[in-house]
Amino acid sequence: MQVENHKEEVPFSHYEGLFRQLDPADARQRLGVKWDGNKFYVNLLGREFSISHPTYAIAASDGGSLPPLPTQTFLLRYLIQGKNLPWMGEWKTFREMPWGETYIKPYTGRVLTRAAFTFGTRVDAFRAACEKMGALPVSHGDAGFRFELIGGYQMQILVWEGDDEFPPNAQVLYSDNFADGFAAEDRVVAGDILISTVKSYM
Repeated sequence: MQVENHKEEVPFSHYEGLFRQLDPADARQRLGVKWDGNKFYVNLLGREFSISHPTYAIAASDGGSLPPLPTQTFLLRYLIQGKNLPWMGEWKTFREMPWGETYIKPYTGRVLTRAAFTFGTRVDAFRAACEKMGALPVSHGDAGFRFELIGGYQMQILVWEGDDEFPPNAQVLYSDNFADGFAAEDRVVAGDILISTVKSYM
């Protein structure tokens, strides 16, 4: 197959190759994911997806749309190298986690600024979308919600509405197990996935 979109398809192809070599027993033990002998079943933001192994194919258990390629790559990386780590009850900003300071500039543009101007200009629509997703409200920001991303990893989006004096603002918080459970680039992608998913419900 000729690769057209190198930014998305090259990483996906790389991890699809690694996924073929994955030992399902290892993934089950490491992550506690469901495996029926042919497929893994993973829940991402409340939707279950089946992922065939060793020949990769993904399907949504609700019959709905499939996630975009970067999200599929994220799921492959999770199955290949993810960890099942307990959440100790604390929340961390991206900057507070390993390599956060190094990646904070691209993260701010890709996640925080995007969240601020996507949701901070339409707070009521943001609130309705999060409620539709079954997210739990939190008492911070003009609107804030807590989500389970995948396998016990939690995230929050907090939004402040803009006005004549101040632009809209947003913060994304991660459960503390993200610090050791995901590489910095995966934490960026997690923010991207969460924002895109909420936006799709608006």
